[in-house]
Amino acid sequence: MTIRLRAWQPALLASLTVLAGGARAGGAALPAYLDTRLPPQVRAADLVHRMTLREKASQLVNAARAIARLGVPAYNWWSEALHGDLAKGTTEFPEPIGLGATFDVAGIHRMAHDIAIEGRVVHEDAMRAGGSAIFRGLDFWAPNVNIFRDPRWGRGQETYGEDPFLTARMAVAYVTGMQGSNPHYYLAISTPKHFDAHSGPEPMRHFADYDISRHDLEDTYLPAFRAAIVDGHAGSVMCAYTALNGEPDCANSFLLQRTLRGAWQFQGYVVSDCDAVHDIFTGHHYRPTQAQASAIAVERGMDNECADFPDFSKADAAGDGDYEPFVRAVQEGYLSEHAINTALIRLFTARIRLGMFDPPSMDPYSRIPRKELDSPAHRELALRLAEESMVLLKNDGVLPLQQDVKRIAVVGPLANQTGVLLGNYHGTPTRTVSFLQGLEAQFPKAHITYVPGTPFLAAHRRHPVFPANDTPDPAAIAAARNADVVIAVVGITSHLESEQSHLRLPGFLDGDRTNLALPKPEESLVRAVAATGKPLVVVLMNGSALSVRWEKAHADAILETWYSGEEGGAAIAATLSGRNDPAGRLPVTFYRSVRQLPNFASYSMADRTYRYFIGKPLWPFGYGLSYTTFEYGDLTLPSAPIAAGAPLNASVRVTDTGRAAGDEVVQLYLKFPGVPGAPIRALRGFQRIHLAPGQSQLVRFHLKRRDLSMVTGTGEIIVPQGTYTVSVGGGQPGTGAPSVSGTFQVQGQIELPR
Repeated sequence: MTIRLRAWQPALLASLTVLAGGARAGGAALPAYLDTRLPPQVRAADLVHRMTLREKASQLVNAARAIARLGVPAYNWWSEALHGDLAKGTTEFPEPIGLGATFDVAGIHRMAHDIAIEGRVVHEDAMRAGGSAIFRGLDFWAPNVNIFRDPRWGRGQETYGEDPFLTARMAVAYVTGMQGSNPHYYLAISTPKHFDAHSGPEPMRHFADYDISRHDLEDTYLPAFRAAIVDGHAGSVMCAYTALNGEPDCANSFLLQRTLRGAWQFQGYVVSDCDAVHDIFTGHHYRPTQAQASAIAVERGMDNECADFPDFSKADAAGDGDYEPFVRAVQEGYLSEHAINTALIRLFTARIRLGMFDPPSMDPYSRIPRKELDSPAHRELALRLAEESMVLLKNDGVLPLQQDVKRIAVVGPLANQTGVLLGNYHGTPTRTVSFLQGLEAQFPKAHITYVPGTPFLAAHRRHPVFPANDTPDPAAIAAARNADVVIAVVGITSHLESEQSHLRLPGFLDGDRTNLALPKPEESLVRAVAATGKPLVVVLMNGSALSVRWEKAHADAILETWYSGEEGGAAIAATLSGRNDPAGRLPVTFYRSVRQLPNFASYSMADRTYRYFIGKPLWPFGYGLSYTTFEYGDLTLPSAPIAAGAPLNASVRVTDTGRAAGDEVVQLYLKFPGVPGAPIRALRGFQRIHLAPGQSQLVRFHLKRRDLSMVTGTGEIIVPQGTYTVSVGGGQPGTGAPSVSGTFQVQGQIELPR
């Protein structure tokens, strides 16, 4: 028989040539792991059982070694694609917090598919160049579906916000988009992270043990992971650094055995966060040696350890220190070889389904052209999603700016920067449009004057510092006085709010935030230009909520733009001009100050997020204005009681009553019967629609039994008996958003499986 394989896999090609030659000469059957007629799991098991113990151990780490005698190429499992493939020349979409603001499930699905397409091209390039390398694989450690429970967390920008339902919908869209629809091959593998209940504080992540109630786990921290795995069929999941209720997450029997493999019947593989297995020993002191810590992780269901950043795939000279603890664990009797086999079968099943052991003619994703990298279509989607992410927080009529505006003063240190637009975990796009570039293109006839106004967050500073004097630049104020309108572009960056760092400045601590205020140098600048009396538009760039109370009271308009990706500047300018009608909605609560928040290190959801917060926020979850107006009516709900467990059909008519076309995010909230554990209200449906002036659309919702469920105070997932209130509108009820409400009855009560 003839075996045709990718020419850039020389070790595999050579081994298979030998094996195939032997099969022809002696009449022996081809090894089962090369027989494409067999199921991937059977092939993987055959391959794993041909390995020695040390060969097996070398596959349990992110930099998996080549096994030349079996034709196994080296492979580095560590690749990132939070909002774009972390490589050069790829499309970089808005940071996930901005993607959450789009409420656009279809858009996220398409984005993830495009990211995976580009990832395939990057991988093929790497293999042609000599082999597997870090950040060049086909399994991506994304999306981040942790709940943004506290705005002080520096990595909240990586999430889709504070709501489990919204996050779950986005997670399923991302996973299914990335993995593709072929029943035999993955386009790429999606790895939801960090399982579970991981949301700061960053300085504590390597040793913290959080006591979390069963109610909060089932109600807040687990649902998005469940959706990604049960509904989205994610091929992988990443366990977190922290410990949950006494057990490190990467060796947690409740998470990995009872929940993931048990209740959810997960068949894929678990990868550890980087150094999380070391933390079992060094941080949590859960086992007395590293060998024992590594053993308990594998025995409880962790399959692949992210052990080190260096790329060990090129040569054995790199050493074996990353996988040696697994060898010692077997030799010392702490780890069974059966557990290693189970882990490796999962890993090689994944590699087989990625096409790594098959002829390219069989893999439908093996011939993607290089022109897909940052293609015009992908850039167009990046622009569209950035436009959809814009949240108009305030508008006294100054927006949209008229095309005949003559003099525009732009102040603020972020207006002419591009790095801020990319957030964290990003690749390097071929071109990034700054706000100033976008504004100049959108208003070609206007005289635009730009003065940063403060050296804070200057582009050349890798580590921002506060200036000794907060007095704004005698030039920014002069520019404001001579302008028809002033645009202040201010906020924070991913150098300030970030993954664990050592940056300590007023308001920031090791990646997290200690307050929610706009940094003082920028606050002083905004106040100074506002004092000129000229119309003032504040453009915010940030990955978490800012308590801009003074700006809300004194600015004429405020636009929240997040970290909006490579086309961010164009999207912001299009929104200011009115070419894009803003319809993004806040995926997080904007609190009035840090004093409204509970202890950061407490994972209790009491008085957190819109579902349990009893105070008055600065702006609520789901909030956002438009340049047009909408009206809701004709809400249809069941007139007769429905049985517990039955689905609910509802519909509402939405009309654009303004003069402009625009998008509306139609949001459905439930208020449950008075059962202990019920939230104040909960999002249970949403649709983003587009309407022309005067146009109406009947929007339909189909709520399944899990959508109608809640979690009791003791952690049971139930559909309770009683009266439910439904509110459908452009935001939460009672927040000023147009809406309509009604009630329905449920008879009986059922408990749902975990």
